[in-house]
Amino acid sequence: MSLSGPRTLTAPPRSSWRGRRLHPDHARGLRLTLAATAAFLVAAPFTLLAVLVLAGWPPLRRLDTAVTDALAGHAADHPAWVGLMTLWTDVFAPMPLRVGALVLVLWLLHRGARQLALWVAVTMAVGGLLGPLLKLLVGRPRPDLPDPVAEAPGLAFPSGHALNAALAAGVLLVVFLPHARPAARPVLWTAALLLALVTGFSRVALGVHWSSDVLAGWLLGAAVVAATAAALTVWRAAPTGRPTPPTGRKPLAGRGPTAGHGPTAGR
Repeated sequence: MSLSGPRTLTAPPRSSWRGRRLHPDHARGLRLTLAATAAFLVAAPFTLLAVLVLAGWPPLRRLDTAVTDALAGHAADHPAWVGLMTLWTDVFAPMPLRVGALVLVLWLLHRGARQLALWVAVTMAVGGLLGPLLKLLVGRPRPDLPDPVAEAPGLAFPSGHALNAALAAGVLLVVFLPHARPAARPVLWTAALLLALVTGFSRVALGVHWSSDVLAGWLLGAAVVAATAAALTVWRAAPTGRPTPPTGRKPLAGRGPTAGHGPTAGR
């Protein structure tokens, strides 16, 4: 029989900083390490692309010019194609996507998912501020075509449409994918990919962005989503050695996929 009295919970053994970052018992450290690594792996290609644009790297400039010229020639001969691309780029422009995000925030607040609502608002706001700032820092002009089929004001790098579409696609997946039934998950992935890819492509097809502008918008949007999702993951992780919050909250306010099978679960 033990002489030490009742057994009590003890903290995990002291370990090195590296061990705490990777040990599964240190939930916050492990989650933050994985999420921060993912954010870095996405942000690094964006930084490299920005450096190549600023340096005027000839291979990238030639590729941008070739893609723009080919798509501009196609657009000049196909007015219906221009109309379709114009409709898509207007419907999924940054401002309509921000309005949609605001509606989602209000819905999440109504459902009691305040942390998730704040994450959506912060993600869209951070991306919305970074885009114009980087445009000013890089100062890249838009394509100057002899017979343009569309026009857009401001600078080119990165594409604001591509950036905000990537943010919206990431929000769609983070908010709904953990709670979606297996049959609905391919639909969510397809919708998110179409939103991001077609919106970015429409800007090049209309001749108002270089292809590298759009690629940069996608990369920056993915990096912002990964970084803010890392912060959300750590914020929502239960501290080691403390009891987890009681269940019974509304589905989207719960922690992780076990909170429910969908936005209407638990009704």
